[in-house]
Amino acid sequence: MDLDFSPEDEAFRAQVRAFLDEHYPADIRRKVELGLALAKDDYVRFQRLLYLQGWIAPSWPVEFGGCGWSATRRYLFEDELAAADTPRIMPFGLKMLAPVLMAFGTPAQQQRFLPRILASEDWWCQGYSEPGAGSDLAALRTRAEPVDGGYRVSGSKMWTTYAHYADWMFALVRTGSGGKKQEGISFLLIDMRTKGVSVRPIVTIDGLHVVNQVFLEDVFVPADCLVGAEGKGWTIAKFLLGHERSNIAGVARSKQQLRRLKRIATERGLLADRRFADQVARLEIDLLALEYTDLRALWEESAGHAPGPQASLLKVRGTQIQQALTELLMQAVGPYALPYDVKVLKLGWQDAPPVGPDYAAPLAASYFDTRKTSIYGGSNEIQKNILAKAVFGL
Repeated sequence: MDLDFSPEDEAFRAQVRAFLDEHYPADIRRKVELGLALAKDDYVRFQRLLYLQGWIAPSWPVEFGGCGWSATRRYLFEDELAAADTPRIMPFGLKMLAPVLMAFGTPAQQQRFLPRILASEDWWCQGYSEPGAGSDLAALRTRAEPVDGGYRVSGSKMWTTYAHYADWMFALVRTGSGGKKQEGISFLLIDMRTKGVSVRPIVTIDGLHVVNQVFLEDVFVPADCLVGAEGKGWTIAKFLLGHERSNIAGVARSKQQLRRLKRIATERGLLADRRFADQVARLEIDLLALEYTDLRALWEESAGHAPGPQASLLKVRGTQIQQALTELLMQAVGPYALPYDVKVLKLGWQDAPPVGPDYAAPLAASYFDTRKTSIYGGSNEIQKNILAKAVFGL
């Protein structure tokens, strides 16, 4: 694998950087730079900006409206987005459901949903985890009973990110009960505006509302919203989770966090402390190793290979590094990071932070939030079991 960038690739990087310098809305940039909470409109406006530029789907094939970029171009693009402090591109439609529809969906489903995902006209959420079925996803109990013209779905989904924003949910449901518990699971697309769907907010330890519990009470889902064959949803679920876990690694965002850590540490004179400087150096080495692993995975994907066990490795190491970064940021700011009021994450709050520099105020929220990254998408303990079985044959 050649890791040197060609002149054409460097020209592309410069093009992306210049575009963001000129067109990235200043109000959204300020929110991200300060670590403030983002609204749905912030995400949609930024994604629409990329859509109109033709850059919203770097990994999609051209025939589906994507960029069809090489692994190198996708890497450079993500790197520049992170360096410019842009919002995270919501992955549920673009990076998780879309590959499923391309691989398993009917032509009618592709024509119906993919263009609206591209244009950010539909916001999707993921209906996988349930009370009692998290990392052991095959234990899910939400049932879909066949009825005339489709299915009647009852059950609930847990920790559903941005379900309160969503127009649609892709969900795993149980359509059969014979054989292994992985059998009899199907993959459905559920309109969140359907009668019987309700969303209950879950406010997390940082005081923010991002995740939810979704209740499904006799919700009718048309038969044409079944993706793939009935009872074959587990195969689709594993395919989707490979893409999700690769995305969770978040290498580009961690590189930007590392740059932020170095700036703060330099400002506070901490790099003269050999013990603190050693922790930063070790973390940077770990991140560099993860970046090379991510590049290898991108290269394999560009060669037509589906995400393999390296997706689990990326998920484990990526989330460990994200957590280590937030811990070092808290250490760098010291006691100034301890006072926390959720109001400081709301744009327009006029009072000054109680103590310390402006950048200290959101650090506790970030620290708390990243505790969950080693759990969602399949806990890191489960990922280690997958690696032990797939790589070492244990």
